[in-house]
Amino acid sequence: MNKQLSRLMLALVTATLLVACGKKEEAAPAAAAAAPAPATKIVVGLDDNFPPMGFRDEKNTLVGFDIDLAREAAKRLGAEVEFKPIDWNAKEAELNGKRVDVLWNGLTITEQRKQNIAFTTPYLENRQIVVVTAQSKVKNKADLAGKVVGVQEGSSAVEAIEKDAAAAKSIKELKKFGDNVTALMDLSAGRLDALVVDEVVGRYYIAKKPGEYVVLDDNFGTEEYGVGVRKDDAELLGKLQKAMDEMKKDGAAAKISSQWFGKDIIK
Repeated sequence: MNKQLSRLMLALVTATLLVACGKKEEAAPAAAAAAPAPATKIVVGLDDNFPPMGFRDEKNTLVGFDIDLAREAAKRLGAEVEFKPIDWNAKEAELNGKRVDVLWNGLTITEQRKQNIAFTTPYLENRQIVVVTAQSKVKNKADLAGKVVGVQEGSSAVEAIEKDAAAAKSIKELKKFGDNVTALMDLSAGRLDALVVDEVVGRYYIAKKPGEYVVLDDNFGTEEYGVGVRKDDAELLGKLQKAMDEMKKDGAAAKISSQWFGKDIIK
């Protein structure tokens, strides 16, 4: 093989190697760009019969104050949100069993719940009010002695009554219901003497039937609502807290509150 032919073949081999290397270098960024971003989804556990916090409208669509807050928070986190109705009496098991990621539905912050749930800072203040019919002779907590009082099972109303030892001891029966709608029906029918319920919920129902119910001046204490997550999910808790803080600061939370309550009641 002469020198000229040898140099020509060497040049061809070198060129081929350079082209091959160039293709690999170009392909690398394309492969990186094709990698999909990890999907983010937050599953919110709720009682779907708890107006105005979370409930189904006439079209069976989930709506409510907490529904709107959760949607806005998820939007700010760039996450998809799924609302999953659960047995509210088993909410802690649903959360810690990882069937839901968040409890967000008028969840009262209590010392007992803090043992199993991590909470955001409070975003709403609430009272446990006593509702009776307009014709009732019950005028205060003392009049509940010997009476049948209704509460929603698994709600903070149960704990609020138990904290008031004198009242709890005097009540004839503490009757527990799956939801407050059924409890109010029993109250109207005379099967209950009174109902202890979250103020935001009770006043929502009362407004629909003016003149039928009365709220006593006495109540079973003030409490605060928070968003609950698993105690080992510090990352999600931090993200939700940041989103809630921003929503309070920029007025988004106040706007949602005004839409549901006619005024800003955000804490």
